[in-house]
Amino acid sequence: MLEKAFVPADYENKLYSEWEEAGLFKADPSASGESFSIMFPPPNVTGTLHLGHALTFTLQDILIRMQRARGRNVLWQPGTDHAGIATQMVVERELDKAGIDRKAIGRDAFIERVWEWKERSGGEIVQQLRKLGASADWSRERFTMDDGLSEAVRRVFVSLYDEGLIYRDRRLVNWDPVFRSAISDLEVDNRETRGSMWYIRYPVENGHSITVGTTRPETMLGDVAVAVNPEDPRYTALIGLNVVLPLTGRLIPIVADTYSDPEKGTGAVKITPAHDFNDFEVGRRHDLPALTVLDEGANIWLDDIASDLRDVPDVASRAFVESLRGMPREEARKAIVAELETLGFLEKVEPHVLQVPYAERGGAVVEPRLTTQWYCDAAKLAIPAVEAVRTGKTVFEPRQWENTFFAWMREIQPWCISRQLWWGHRIPAWYAPDGQVFVAETEADALVKARASCGDDVALVRDEDVLDTWFSSALWPFTTLGWPERTEELARYYPTSVLVTGFDIIFFWVARMMMMGLHFMKDVPFETILIHGLVRDERGQKMSKSKGNGLDPLDLVAEFGADATRLAICALTGPGRDIKFGRGRVEEHRSFVTKLWNAARFCEMNGVRPVADFDTAGVTGTLGRWILAEATSAIAAVDEAMSHYRFDEYAAACYRFVWTRYCDWFLELAKPVFASEDQEEVREIRAVAAHVFGVVLRLMHPIVPFVTEVLWRDFGYGETIATEGWPTAPVVTDAAAAHDEVDWLIRLVSEVRAIRSEMNVPPAQMAPLLMRDATETKLARAQKWREAIGRMARVSEIDRLEGAVPRYAAQSVLDEATLVLPLEGLIDLDAERARLAKEIARLESEIVKVERKLGNADFVARAKPEVVEENRERLSTFTHDRERLKAALTRLGDS
Repeated sequence: MLEKAFVPADYENKLYSEWEEAGLFKADPSASGESFSIMFPPPNVTGTLHLGHALTFTLQDILIRMQRARGRNVLWQPGTDHAGIATQMVVERELDKAGIDRKAIGRDAFIERVWEWKERSGGEIVQQLRKLGASADWSRERFTMDDGLSEAVRRVFVSLYDEGLIYRDRRLVNWDPVFRSAISDLEVDNRETRGSMWYIRYPVENGHSITVGTTRPETMLGDVAVAVNPEDPRYTALIGLNVVLPLTGRLIPIVADTYSDPEKGTGAVKITPAHDFNDFEVGRRHDLPALTVLDEGANIWLDDIASDLRDVPDVASRAFVESLRGMPREEARKAIVAELETLGFLEKVEPHVLQVPYAERGGAVVEPRLTTQWYCDAAKLAIPAVEAVRTGKTVFEPRQWENTFFAWMREIQPWCISRQLWWGHRIPAWYAPDGQVFVAETEADALVKARASCGDDVALVRDEDVLDTWFSSALWPFTTLGWPERTEELARYYPTSVLVTGFDIIFFWVARMMMMGLHFMKDVPFETILIHGLVRDERGQKMSKSKGNGLDPLDLVAEFGADATRLAICALTGPGRDIKFGRGRVEEHRSFVTKLWNAARFCEMNGVRPVADFDTAGVTGTLGRWILAEATSAIAAVDEAMSHYRFDEYAAACYRFVWTRYCDWFLELAKPVFASEDQEEVREIRAVAAHVFGVVLRLMHPIVPFVTEVLWRDFGYGETIATEGWPTAPVVTDAAAAHDEVDWLIRLVSEVRAIRSEMNVPPAQMAPLLMRDATETKLARAQKWREAIGRMARVSEIDRLEGAVPRYAAQSVLDEATLVLPLEGLIDLDAERARLAKEIARLESEIVKVERKLGNADFVARAKPEVVEENRERLSTFTHDRERLKAALTRLGDS
């Protein structure tokens, strides 16, 4: 006998261990069946499970479990990413606590410490995913620094270098001055910050001056020009002249460039190519030099302008600039502003809101920095990727994300693939004493190349940099399957079927996997790219620790169970939209799990057990045929929903069928049958109940795997539901007639219940039901189901109404008949009129308030979108409730 309540913690870990030990998640490339494969978006080895992970891995697991049930040959390939900067940061902090300096122990010893940490503490998220129920083939787990993957990374690098698609260049990068490394755009968090705009006068050589606005006066030492818009009449006469750069005295030109916006500031901007991405492009257009004035730690560096300083005639200015050497940028900013004010160059200062880039890891303010790095020619690699999406070889779901993909790919820039870290895939390049570079998979190969070039053995020094983490991640779909070897797995599971990911990494990861897959495998890495939204709180706000609105999915699993957490995620995941998620949502969906459990206990108490080789076509009872037909509709609805990746519609279809059809109607209507003395009827309804409950469990297993497994075993359907096939539509005799009859019954009971609720009839008070203009068939039905109608609608008797409708009666139309519920004697009519009138007045007052608010253009423009939407929903609810109560008041007539 099932326990009174389902306690997830009593089952989840045990069941998962049994599944894994039995090898139920393992892929077999030699087995039959159409292949279906999904690759983990590899979480960082430093990571712990957050709601974004819970979302994407739950959706993947639902797809995987469903396709297993459909008989596909399934691989869900797991693994983790080495996460260069994040992992190095974690280990450095450990060393700091122990008083050990990374540089003091050296690179090799540090790398050993990282591997030790990885074996000891890395991969915690993998264990956490098991708690969520993720049914990946853990025997195939990969790590982006595995020997096999490392070999593949070197092979790809050398190949792309030999083809001219990897090269070295001197360009601006996002620079983390604490880690002293280039970082990707994805690792930069642009935050709105209150700052200042300083307006500085630059003397023009003709005796006039031009004022420029800047938020970064500390970089002015590296200015090489002032740009004005060629269409700006204020400055047309100045184009081509020089200005004298304050503090250094260097002459720099005034150039015409459309980058300068006449509507912003003074319309004139200083150009510092080595310290601003836009300025860098202006500098390229005008062939301007790029002078670096901040070192790798974001301190003032004067070597590039040393000659300028020697030429400064003003000894005091020269001494001031020299005093800045080595000064942190924030201090230098204050000192330069003070000096400009003293010398009369500072015109004014205004408050200014700007976007400041911060390193996501560590929190340092990111500096645009001109460095020599390794680059990949992403523009060339992007061409086949764009064509693959354009022709439909790879399809985005929802399709609108294709436009985002195309827009990003059109604007693609060279991809900086080198990082100044120790942890990661070290770049396979060696340098000779004369600076020649030799790219090879091994040092031995590099020496051979060097000998061929130099004519003799030379000492080679390996490049110190490592590759961007996204470089190895871009190879994930085929390197995890054994490439460069032509493995059975590669032949069986590539291209993969679906990639499930968020829109925020379409460019950083998805596009790069497309490029690399097409280049090296000559085929797309996945057929479908399923894009989901971001998880937000219940008000639509981004979750964060600072706001205190974050949720730990493991806490939700511990409190409500993995099934309820997964079900909430599934139910809330619509096509590409953000998910409003909260603790209350999981609690609501735990109620559904409880409903399923209670239904099972009810069935168990009424002797429901599966019948071997049960023939649904032989069912004769109307109720049995109806629920079997409803099962057919539910299976079709789920299949249709998932053919479009509509997880929310999948959950909704299950909810409608299980809660409102199977539990609320079928089991309720079956109660008198279970107690019947007609043993043949009892046997049939029990068999039907068991068959349909088995359909329910198989239909819902991909979403709620634990509770369905417990119930499957308890009822004796089989050893494990994890290996069961997907439910097929039962064969039903004369399903249309059964549907017509039971559907009519449900509508009748629902109408009577609605009348009783609206008229505030006490639940204990039985009421007569009169039917006017009903056909003989419908009257006969009512009598056939008299017991069910009486019990479920609290009806004392059912009669035909021949004459006039009683004075105080509620009415409702059901098909050709009018349902009449006499109210006199059931309720206090005057009190009920007063109650309804009072509630209508309250609703009208609320409607006026909300309409006034929504009619205020200023409110609609300034309020957060979710607040405006919330008010629109409230208005709709208030209006609907008012009309419903007005109809109820009309039914009561005048006193």
